[in-house]
Amino acid sequence: MKGPHRVDDLRLGVIGLGLRLSLPLAAHRPGRGTAVAALCDTDPAALGRAAARLGVDDTCTDYRDLLEREDIDAILVVTPDDTHERIAVDCLRAGKPVYLEKPMHITVEGCDTILRTAYETGTRLYVGHNMRHMGVVRQMREIIERGDIGEPKTVWVRHFVGYGGDYYFKDWHAERERTTGLLLQKAAHDLDVVHWLAGGYTERVNAFGDLMLYGDLPRREPGTPRPDGWLKEFQWPPTERRDLNHRIDVEDVSVMNMRLDNGVIAAYQQCHFSPDYVRNYTVIGTEGRLENFGDDPGALVRVWNSGPTGYRADGDATYRVKEAHGTHGGSDVAIVEEFARFVRHGGRTDTSPLAARMAVAAGYMATCSLRDGGRPYDIPPLDRELAAYFENGQIRPR
Repeated sequence: MKGPHRVDDLRLGVIGLGLRLSLPLAAHRPGRGTAVAALCDTDPAALGRAAARLGVDDTCTDYRDLLEREDIDAILVVTPDDTHERIAVDCLRAGKPVYLEKPMHITVEGCDTILRTAYETGTRLYVGHNMRHMGVVRQMREIIERGDIGEPKTVWVRHFVGYGGDYYFKDWHAERERTTGLLLQKAAHDLDVVHWLAGGYTERVNAFGDLMLYGDLPRREPGTPRPDGWLKEFQWPPTERRDLNHRIDVEDVSVMNMRLDNGVIAAYQQCHFSPDYVRNYTVIGTEGRLENFGDDPGALVRVWNSGPTGYRADGDATYRVKEAHGTHGGSDVAIVEEFARFVRHGGRTDTSPLAARMAVAAGYMATCSLRDGGRPYDIPPLDRELAAYFENGQIRPR
């Protein structure tokens, strides 16, 4: 491995070098606490590109080669969603602490198998919901915890996915058997944020959705590669997009309603052919409301907590999200640092495997609902023993 390396760096093995390569890039900080020591991917071309970018020449194509190595302290699993259960379970059984990219898996059962394995082996599990480290989310949570809008009672999220046709309909994300659907895959971030801001977990959902636009556009033949520049060159309007995945059976528009276990009512809406790419949250409490305008560093969060009045664009207070550097608004570096601390010392973290499971469960059951005419579905409860273990920071109650 090129570059300086300290003995006390946490040495990481990385499994998966595709669209989430930004994470190992953020994690590779030799001499500053974490260093990528080995890379694994089934695609030799992806493996070569990542090795060159990271300056790491220790590579393999079978992830199991990493699991018996004593010089690997922990594993980053950043593979496609449908592989998470198998790979995470193998890593945990091998005693390797795991960073598992969100969503935890594409089914509730898969998530519960991962949680059960972590519980039985005692191996530390961390799930990469990096939005909990994004400035806009932390700003909103700080306002809520301070009591500026009273007790949260309802949360609304509008998710405009302007690049959806390119990011999610030109590869495996467009296939149900790989993702379940985008109301799970893409929304898992936001559902986790809803739970974090509202202080509860979804217990009942219903949803509607459809494949409204991308189902009729030109697709590639099976086995043909994605076009060059597919994540750098974008067409407008969305109806001009070409070279979509050969199979598309997930929805490009979806809406869901949630009742949380603390009585909060929430709603989430997602569209993959909007002209802009941004998340908009509204949280209304007993004494006011907040709303974000933009979701990157420098975005604004406004609070209205006097009234009643007519429309007031500026509200009663405006907060600017702190500037940050790095991918995903600086959250990739922050979440790697938290993972490293957790591997070394244990303890509670801002992310939570339990919360990650509940986000998947909400998205999964909502997808069942929208494919069943909007019939309400209840969230399957998690075994109390497992819930207690993860609520307690992965320490068994005495």
